[in-house]
Amino acid sequence: MLTHHVLFWLKADMTTDQKTAFRQSLEALKGVETANSVYIGTPAPIERAVVDSSYTYSLTVIFDDLAGHDVYQTHPLHLAFLDSFKVYFEKIVIYDAA
Repeated sequence: MLTHHVLFWLKADMTTDQKTAFRQSLEALKGVETANSVYIGTPAPIERAVVDSSYTYSLTVIFDDLAGHDVYQTHPLHLAFLDSFKVYFEKIVIYDAA
């Protein structure tokens, strides 16, 4: 199994419509056939010193293996997401775990 976890910090000047489109594009990633599970969220209201809640959105995708992850990286839905929304990323951090 491989877990792909992405944290997005979006630019502060995004409109409500842009944020809605961003979320919808994340939801569309569920259509990648090698993605077993896709979880999308925003920071939970938890205040602890060890919790980073400074990000805007979180995306977690579970794959069977590295090969499934590699399909995802070049999948048209993923590439369309990047092409449409990378201009809105203030910062992005990715954690992949096997």
